Amino acid sequence: MNYTFNNKKELDVIAIGRACIDLNANEYNQPMEETMTFTKYVGGSPANVAIGSAKLGLNVGFIGKLADDQHGRFIEQYMRNAGIDTSNMVTDKEGHKTGLAFTEILSPDECSILMYRDDVADLYLEPSEVSEDYIQQAKILLVSGTALAKSPSREAVLKAVSLAKKHGVKIVFELDYRPYTWTSPDETAVYYMLVAEQSDIVIGTRDEFDVMENIKNGDNNATIENLFNHSADLVVIKHGVEGSYAYAKTGETFRARAYKTNVLKTFGAGDSYASAFLYALVSGKDIETALKYGSASASIVVSKHSSSDAMPIASDIEQLIEAGVHV
Repeated sequence: MNYTFNNKKELDVIAIGRACIDLNANEYNQPMEETMTFTKYVGGSPANVAIGSAKLGLNVGFIGKLADDQHGRFIEQYMRNAGIDTSNMVTDKEGHKTGLAFTEILSPDECSILMYRDDVADLYLEPSEVSEDYIQQAKILLVSGTALAKSPSREAVLKAVSLAKKHGVKIVFELDYRPYTWTSPDETAVYYMLVAEQSDIVIGTRDEFDVMENIKNGDNNATIENLFNHSADLVVIKHGVEGSYAYAKTGETFRARAYKTNVLKTFGAGDSYASAFLYALVSGKDIETALKYGSASASIVVSKHSSSDAMPIASDIEQLIEAGVHV
């Protein structure tokens, strides 16, 4: 089964939300207290998805707000050099800073992220800084959950979603739940559901869907039944090493298993999954193949030091799929 887009649209994907700095530990298998050196990368879920999509050859744009500082300039330059249209990335003029994420790699399956997200520039994107003319040029608007955590970014995203609906742009909601930005589970569930109900494709881990539904140990069938009563016609639920499932409104279910790899760290997997999944769909591949692309891309990125820099090219993904070695 294939997924259709409006091929008259000039841009394949416009992502909206946070672009920040990742500082990844250079010393593995030790706590952050003992880590002395870090390497700087561009980070933030929508920025990573945009970079991954551009690296795979999609025509990508970005809407976001950057600090008027060295970090902000680094992010814009990196993303522009990656082939992303940065014309709708706004510079903050009120002194807000770039978000920072320090990562700790205790072991391949014990990684943590120390976030500095107070008063960050990306959460100050104003609704007036979201252009209708720009959004209507895209096949896909990619929204990530963290941008909904605070105003005015929240309203800017809701405006973008409304404009996408108006102009026949497919809305992809990557749940991207980060607890430290939110004030309560109830608040998170309200805004997640508000966007999920307007989205065409919803992607997340089972745990993230539980956050959206404000429940514990949720059931995939109940989740999709609820979303299919609204706009969604494709829901992707990821279960880690058990693989991922895509549920289509037509009643079909697709599964992809996780690919075996030499895991270095756990972060970055979701962003690389989304970028390769969307690339495959836009390229006309069927949903089952798109799931395989997502799984393979995630396996590649968790074996590398960075998230954004490690985003694979299509031939790397295809090689891993062809090898067919699953967890």
